[in-house]
Amino acid sequence: MMAPGGDGGAQAVAHAVIDAEGILISAEPAIDALNRRAGGALGEPLAVPQLATVVRLARRLGIVVSRSVTVADEDADITLWLRAQPEGGRVRLAASGWHEQRPWRPADDGEMQAARAEADWRWETDAGLRLTFLSLDAGPRYGFDALALLGQPLTALFTLEADGQGDLPILGALARRRPLDGQRARLKTSGRCVRLSAAIHRDGQGMFAGFVGTARMDEEGEPAGSAPVDGTALTATFTAGLDRALRTPLARIVASADSIQAQTDGPMLHDYTDYAADIATAGRHLLGLVDHLVELQAIEQPDFALRPEPIDLADVARRAAGLLAVRADSAGVRIARPGFEASGPAWGDFGRVLQILLNLIGNALRYSPHGEAVTVSVGQGEGCVCVRVADRGKGIAPADQMRIFEKFERVDPSEPGGNGLGLYIARRLARAMGGDLTVESAAGEGATFTLSLPER
Repeated sequence: MMAPGGDGGAQAVAHAVIDAEGILISAEPAIDALNRRAGGALGEPLAVPQLATVVRLARRLGIVVSRSVTVADEDADITLWLRAQPEGGRVRLAASGWHEQRPWRPADDGEMQAARAEADWRWETDAGLRLTFLSLDAGPRYGFDALALLGQPLTALFTLEADGQGDLPILGALARRRPLDGQRARLKTSGRCVRLSAAIHRDGQGMFAGFVGTARMDEEGEPAGSAPVDGTALTATFTAGLDRALRTPLARIVASADSIQAQTDGPMLHDYTDYAADIATAGRHLLGLVDHLVELQAIEQPDFALRPEPIDLADVARRAAGLLAVRADSAGVRIARPGFEASGPAWGDFGRVLQILLNLIGNALRYSPHGEAVTVSVGQGEGCVCVRVADRGKGIAPADQMRIFEKFERVDPSEPGGNGLGLYIARRLARAMGGDLTVESAAGEGATFTLSLPER
């Protein structure tokens, strides 16, 4: 592709206009050609993601946004300087400084050549650790579908294992932006041992853009007579490493975003505080996911057990409802809780029962329309005491009612909140206490979740 202006045109400017719906309504030849090669056309949404992102940002903030972007275009990477200026409902885009460069390829130095010579196959990821390349001939030999795995997280292929100090080498390589060496892992399809090494891939600005790696089968790392591991299992060392690596930086991100949203350092544009609120929400979601993954590792151990004690299920239900009262008030939803005269003598682990009820009531609040009520009630069953959490939300279709108790399953993944682990963990905990967790619902008629525990 030739930059606008030909051999002297690196500084030429190309313009385009995008309407309020993100539709490209006019474009000078350079931008039009770039957009067409990305699969777009005039009269359709802007197809180049980097350009569309800058346009959306300028429209949302209502200010001129200028920044450099790099676009992958056929056999070259193009670096542009973009200026997006809102004009009423439209955004006028100017692209200048067009500069082409060959896309990055790993250096064929002696060390890399030696690693490839010893490797059984090769793999590559992007900056998000999604697989972008796998040696096609490795799949049939080692029991995985290379093409199906492209675009999937690295952990869709490997179960990563910690070293002798309980650390994951890949986390250290990511944090320090250094080559990866000696990361032990297992293939999820077979449980066979493998050792991973990788060089760092950097983009045109020198930023981390992924790994370019090799895999070497490590049959010696498999103890004699050991059985393949469950590809879906989480090891204690993995979750411990994940917890250490993510919890502190995520907590700092959430605290900083909350500070910006509260405008502790002075007033700022409303759109910026909205961004800060989005960042804080996303950070809390990730912290919740870390908590759930650590919890998941514990409850799936073969020797996991709880020690039930005498509890009052009605009292625990009242406490859970009280802890979520502020959230309910913010959502405009009322919680009808058991009266103080109600009691539900049962056997259970107080902390775990409270955890389950907080999850159930929290979910009910999320799906309840404004002005409705979530009803928490306690009753007797056959040899058990039950607490029911009922909402008037959109309900759950019969076909989905078993699926929601599986790992990482959500009825509508596009909805905010949740990571598909809460109900799975809640049911496992209930059954570990000799009880169960069930649901009754119909689409459009709300849902009722019932936690049952042995009576005493």
